[in-house]
Amino acid sequence: ACGLVSSSGTFRPASLPGGERPLEGTSVAVTSKNFTEQVLLGKITATYLAAAGADVDDLTNAPGSMSSRQAVLNGDADIVWEYTGTAWIAYLGETTPIPDERKQYEAVRDRDLEEHQLVWLDPAPMNNTYGFAGPTETIKKLGITKLSELAKVPKAELTFCVESEFNNRNDGFDPMLKKYGLAKGTSFPESNVKVLDTGAIYQATDKGTCTFGEVFTTDGRIKALDLTVLEDDKAFFPKYNVAPVLTEAVVEKHPAVRDLFDPVVKKLTDDVLIDLNARVDVDGQDPADVAIAWLREAGFIKA
Repeated sequence: ACGLVSSSGTFRPASLPGGERPLEGTSVAVTSKNFTEQVLLGKITATYLAAAGADVDDLTNAPGSMSSRQAVLNGDADIVWEYTGTAWIAYLGETTPIPDERKQYEAVRDRDLEEHQLVWLDPAPMNNTYGFAGPTETIKKLGITKLSELAKVPKAELTFCVESEFNNRNDGFDPMLKKYGLAKGTSFPESNVKVLDTGAIYQATDKGTCTFGEVFTTDGRIKALDLTVLEDDKAFFPKYNVAPVLTEAVVEKHPAVRDLFDPVVKKLTDDVLIDLNARVDVDGQDPADVAIAWLREAGFIKA
């Protein structure tokens, strides 16, 4: 997952709708990775917990995945939003994703609690994984909705924009093509593949440089550029559902955080994250402002 970042150093003050403060006297340090979606989730968390009465230390926008993870492991932070696929592969050392979303979440939840005393709250419906998208008008003309239908697209139209890492990984582009019965050089010429920087792929796909661009499925530019993501109907890509991850000590001391987070987490669908990410990456809004606006719109706070 990735995106642009534009964040001031803090969150905005607010209160719960009824004025209650169930976390009064609680001190919580919130961290996040340093891409748009993560900063947004961090700001939502900091704003919401502070509205509930907690004394919040905003440590969002930490450089790289490992920085935020390590901050929680060593006690410098108490909460971070994490992706099931990232934890399974990057942190827990597994190489084979579990196709079923719930089973993948449960495997990560159980291992992280046993090995690192980290508590995964329930995951959000959103799944920020890899995908391939094309301009909506083009996709409609081709008459396809899922990756298994790429095989019926004419060779001249089977053009792809991918990033270098995905193009060369042993779980990347070539294995994905194989899963869907395609191969470079036989199903289409190798010259049909353009290798670009991640950020350039969205514009290149929109402008017709390629028919299908590698995207992250909750990126706001999908909506802004009117791209349509093809369904991964053979479940090739790992599941990257996001969930709040807290230290066991914080959850045991303040069990109210579970009830507080549950309704928020349930609202975080792909469409919601695409919209929120677009407010930052496309409209240029500050993540802290987007976070408080969404919490207010969803009825979780008043400000």
